[in-house]
Amino acid sequence: METILHSRTLGKGKPFLILHGFLGMGDNWKSLGNKFSEDYEVHLIDQRNHGRSFHSEDFSFKFLADDLLNYINHYKLEDVILLGHSMGGKAAMLFAVTYPEIVKKLIIADISPRIYPMHHQDILTALNEVDFDVQKSRTAIEEVLEKYIPQFGVRQFLMKNVARNGKEGYKYRFNLKTLTENYNEIVVGLPSDAHFEKEALFLSGEKSGYIGIDDVPLIETHFSKSKIVTVKNAGHWLHADNPTQFYDEVVSFLDK
Repeated sequence: METILHSRTLGKGKPFLILHGFLGMGDNWKSLGNKFSEDYEVHLIDQRNHGRSFHSEDFSFKFLADDLLNYINHYKLEDVILLGHSMGGKAAMLFAVTYPEIVKKLIIADISPRIYPMHHQDILTALNEVDFDVQKSRTAIEEVLEKYIPQFGVRQFLMKNVARNGKEGYKYRFNLKTLTENYNEIVVGLPSDAHFEKEALFLSGEKSGYIGIDDVPLIETHFSKSKIVTVKNAGHWLHADNPTQFYDEVVSFLDK
């Protein structure tokens, strides 16, 4: 029997599926998910090895796309709106070019189809430095992370993944071992011959750098009906930095 991804479903209407980024979870999108759920049936999905979904030694965009297909088939969804951020954006792109008949509209948040240099090494090192047999409080865990990650916001994002493990200790929700061993899988690009002919919206954080001017021709090659919009005063977590513009751009795109 296929294992189905964990999700939280909000609202009623056309299915609107949201895929989080690396080391995230569906709950990262709860605030915007609640807003979108006024008009759509929103699915906040935890991808494999993340959140409350199953852990596996296998991890690649192919597996993430297959998981999403199993999820959609399980819930008998059709004509889905698919939004993906960062790693989730890459998974959403691959799913859309592989199963275009299922995706009605595609929204990609701050990621391009290209190969990216590895850039999460400090975060993975910090997470692996935590020993839950030694660090038995959230404060002690964050003190270890702080040695490698000075940015308070990044630490808070990661600490959302620290969950109770029995009465005494803690654990990570994500599968750190598999994500560390397969990190090279999340920086790969979209296959060069992949195309999606339906409408696609790419949202770029003004202060992010994940989507640059050089990415525009590549996006247009893979996604011929794409529109690229800059979200002002926003970094890579553009949906958190400027949720108002993010929401307005998505709704405008969907209402077209």
